[in-house]
This record gives sequence, structure tokens and C-alpha cells, in this order.
Amino acid sequence: MKNSWHVATAAEAFAAAQFARCGWDISVQYGANQPEYDLVAVDKSRMLKVSVKGSKDGAWGLTQSYLSNANYHGAVDTWLARHFNKTVFCLVQFKDVALSALPRMYLATPQEIGAWLKLAAVGRGDTILYEHHAWASRAHASGTTDSIPDHWTFTEQRVNDLAATV
Repeated sequence: MKNSWHVATAAEAFAAAQFARCGWDISVQYGANQPEYDLVAVDKSRMLKVSVKGSKDGAWGLTQSYLSNANYHGAVDTWLARHFNKTVFCLVQFKDVALSALPRMYLATPQEIGAWLKLAAVGRGDTILYEHHAWASRAHASGTTDSIPDHWTFTEQRVNDLAATV
């Protein structure tokens, strides 16, 4: 993929397709001034607002614009305050994915992502959600690895679980 627009466009298309494969009706928003979500997924009386984030480098930068004075937890709290009920994130990862394969996809609530970001780097916190990150020897979290929880993997069961809880 050439640039961030291509990544975002492809990610949104894959997210919509996966929800449709699970039997959900999809309404996709287009335009410059979208609210906090990119698409709406509806299954009978159940509804999810889905914010799609695509990546081609193994990570999603989510809270760095809120970081001040190295207060990672405060940045996460400010980011969390911007999200509402019924919103879930669909994280789409294209790194090391062949064109003939589906990207890796994850579903998480803002609260789950916020908790993960606060625990990252052995509790210091981070502004970047890494799919899998081994901290280098000079890093605060040297010798540790942060990875997205397995249960965030996009499955029909995960969609149904989130729809029942958000």
C-alpha cells in the first residue's frame, strides 16, 4: 500500500466485509467530517458503531496527540473521554500479509484498549497499540514483550460478545 489513505480505505473495506460475513448489515460513512466511527454494524436489534484503524507497520498510534509531560496514563484518559457507548474499534493489520490473504483483525472496546495502553511498557503506559512489540535493551520496558490479547481476534463469537456487552 502506497500511503495512509490506501491503508485506511482497505482497512475499512475489510472490516465491513468481515461484519457482513458474520451476518451483520453495514452502513459505511464517507466524507471528511465523520464522527467517532467509520461504519455502523446492525444485526436485528443489536448495533455497533465501529471505528476502523488500519496499519501496515504492526502498530496503531492512538493517543500520542494527547500526550503531555510524558503522562501516558493521562493521554489515555483524555482519549477515552472522547468515546461513547456502543463504539468498538476494529484494528486491521497488513504488516507481512500477502495480497492473497486476509489481514489480521482485532476487535476491542475503547476501555479495553485504554487498559492495555496503561499496562504497556511494564505499566509506564504507551501511546501506541502494538500488535506485538519486544522492548529493546535501552527502553523503559527492556526485556519484556507487549502483545494484543488473543481474545481480541475478530471472530463471530467476539462480535457477538461485544454486541452483548457494549
